[in-house]
Amino acid sequence: MLNKKIKELLVGTNNKGKLREIRDLLPKKLKIYSPSDFRIKSPVENGKTFKENSLIKAKYFSKKTKMICLSDDSGLEIDALGGNPGIYSARWGGKKGDFVKAMNRVFKELDKKSKNWKKKKIKAKFVCALTIYGTNQKLIQSIGTIEGSISHCMKGKNGFGYDPIFIPKGKKITFGEMMPSKKYKIDHRFKAFKKIKKFF
Repeated sequence: MLNKKIKELLVGTNNKGKLREIRDLLPKKLKIYSPSDFRIKSPVENGKTFKENSLIKAKYFSKKTKMICLSDDSGLEIDALGGNPGIYSARWGGKKGDFVKAMNRVFKELDKKSKNWKKKKIKAKFVCALTIYGTNQKLIQSIGTIEGSISHCMKGKNGFGYDPIFIPKGKKITFGEMMPSKKYKIDHRFKAFKKIKKFF
């Protein structure tokens, strides 16, 4: 366990959307840094799971800065695509991380599986693995998931990543159409964070 609550923290991501969402979950009194403050590029993520990739990032950024690091690895798993894009969610957007390209690829892959996929409910889930790693401290990890389905087209400009094509279970609108304050209370990142927030 931590001897004392964390006072300052490196959020281990160079993704501005992700950084904004994690910052919104963290206590306001916490001093937050990101790798861009130190001009550190992201490491190669060669883990086989979200948990492994989250740990790779947390260890790497923590060792580079000598700070406690909170790192996130998350992605979208689509049942009809055998769990893809999964840990490759960001990579489906190419080198520039273009998520419009990534979402179009989802539609193309679903088309390959079934031309009339839009008439079916395509089950999917968002997964988030969080890792706290740092100086003289026990490793802490948590996982959060939210079930839902894939929209037939991109809807909404809020959020980031695959948010415009993900409809959470029990809702009629995508994460992209949802007010951020509503999304933060139900999404995969919030669920993972709830399990570790006592450390802050």
